[in-house]
Amino acid sequence: MITTTSMKTHGCGEITKNEIGKEVTIAGWVSAVRDLGGIIFLEIRDRSGLFQLVSDPQKNPEVYDVFQKIRDEFVIKATGIVSIRPEETYNDKLPTGEIEVYPSSIEILSTAAVLPFPLNADDVSEDVRLKYRYLDIRREEVLKNLKLRHEIVSTIRNYLNSQNFMEVETPILIKTTPEGARDYLVPSRVQPGKFYALPQSPQIFKQLLMVGGIERYYQIAKCFRDEDLRADRQPEFTQVDMEMSFVEQQDIMNMVEGLLREVFKLVGYNTPQKLPVITYKEAMDKYGSDRPDTRFGLELFDIGDIIMESDFEIIKNTLQAGGIVRAIKIPGIANYSRKEMDDLTKLAISFGAKALANIMYLEDGSAKSPVLKFMTKEQADKIKQRANAKAGDVIFFVADKPKVTYDVMGRFRLYFGEKLGLINPDDHALLWVVDFPMFEYSEEDNRYVSVHHPFTMPNLEDIDKMETDPAHCRSIAYDIVYNGNELGGGSVRIHSPEIQQRVFKALGLSDEETKEKFGFMINAFKYGTPPHAGLALGLDRVVALLAKTNSIRDVIAFPKNSAAKCLMTDAPATASEEQLRELHLRLTTKVN
Repeated sequence: MITTTSMKTHGCGEITKNEIGKEVTIAGWVSAVRDLGGIIFLEIRDRSGLFQLVSDPQKNPEVYDVFQKIRDEFVIKATGIVSIRPEETYNDKLPTGEIEVYPSSIEILSTAAVLPFPLNADDVSEDVRLKYRYLDIRREEVLKNLKLRHEIVSTIRNYLNSQNFMEVETPILIKTTPEGARDYLVPSRVQPGKFYALPQSPQIFKQLLMVGGIERYYQIAKCFRDEDLRADRQPEFTQVDMEMSFVEQQDIMNMVEGLLREVFKLVGYNTPQKLPVITYKEAMDKYGSDRPDTRFGLELFDIGDIIMESDFEIIKNTLQAGGIVRAIKIPGIANYSRKEMDDLTKLAISFGAKALANIMYLEDGSAKSPVLKFMTKEQADKIKQRANAKAGDVIFFVADKPKVTYDVMGRFRLYFGEKLGLINPDDHALLWVVDFPMFEYSEEDNRYVSVHHPFTMPNLEDIDKMETDPAHCRSIAYDIVYNGNELGGGSVRIHSPEIQQRVFKALGLSDEETKEKFGFMINAFKYGTPPHAGLALGLDRVVALLAKTNSIRDVIAFPKNSAAKCLMTDAPATASEEQLRELHLRLTTKVN
């Protein structure tokens, strides 16, 4: 509802037939002007919707004179008695389509120049819309997304407040720390040569709040990461950050499920009382992704044991070197042309595969593939049986390092899910993925790095593997996944200074580096730290998915473009020589 003010009694879209015969005052922007042979119709719009105003020169010539001056996007205020429209002029598309007002008074509050683009056009480039974002927000689609975002944030706050959480703000200017993405650095004027960092998340501070006894914390937190952008990334983004003390993994999962149940109700979806849970290993083995889209089948399967019995030496060598092979059955495409099959091979190579093997099952019951010459009939039959393949089906498989194989086959699966129309956009698939690896090896850094972050508790069964077998050490971490998208992730945190120091050592941090970067945190843990756990939801992504838009830019009021630039304000911009001197900085390269 639009709150009544001294300038308006109703929102434009809030007037109903209950107000017929009553005087109302409304104000807003003019969406359309139609002059029908002497009588002028105006559509006036505000956040709540549209309403029709009419002026007849015979009834009120003074008002009519003002109507003649009004153009699209003028801001006006009108007062008059609500009346029923003639039945033949009803507009069934509008909630206010059966009523109108002949104003007794009207005032132009603000004029408008010709807009740089029509608000009702669908073919305006995103760059133009972002340059004039304040106009773009007037469009129904953008306004609807921002309304949904507001409703979601309000629902989140109300739910967490009802669960005895406390909203606490954490610092924006912090100390730069290793791990994660690249930090945005902020030079200090008062401490020359030193820099703050903008937080990639409030991770350290929310854990320290648990040390401080807050017990249940949340924050609608601004976060910053200096990384390459795509549709679901922005240099500054918002997450729903939460942390709880004296809890285990299931407690956090229960809390988040209850929260999402309330959020999803806003778009008419009642989530299950209990969400499915699968392990990271199962997700990768079946779907090739740690954020699997389970709205359709086409699950991956392993044929490595059968290949090892065959004479397929190339793949056998890959498997013996620590690689894996995964296959997928695609139904009904054995009639694809040679070119279509070649195009699929090119697609797999573009995903990172070195090659793509296939076995086609023809309508006459025979199998066709160059790889069959490396197998006995018995081995080929085992593959067909494992795939449950029928005439018309094709089996594809890739062998490589696990990371490459899973990535290629996971993307291949999604490609066919969309191409074959197997994904119903109205379906909803929420699930948990648990038991993530604690570490992964970084070829770039030549060391193990954290899969989540260095404050994640290792699985107690695997804790001694941190030093001896880090690749197989699991963590107590969990992600919430929706329709193949990660909504958020979290973990049980380390609350023991001894375990935390062991993790830092496993990550290759020396005692000096640990003390420099995290000494304050290690020190805090010495003074009585409760077991605690948490999770962060990507608010922008949640809103974008529920709004059914492909880009989080569509649900952020003033987003950056794909080059991390604000086209409206032209940020980032150069700093003056005086500003640089105050910060004790100078540019070593010429800036255009």
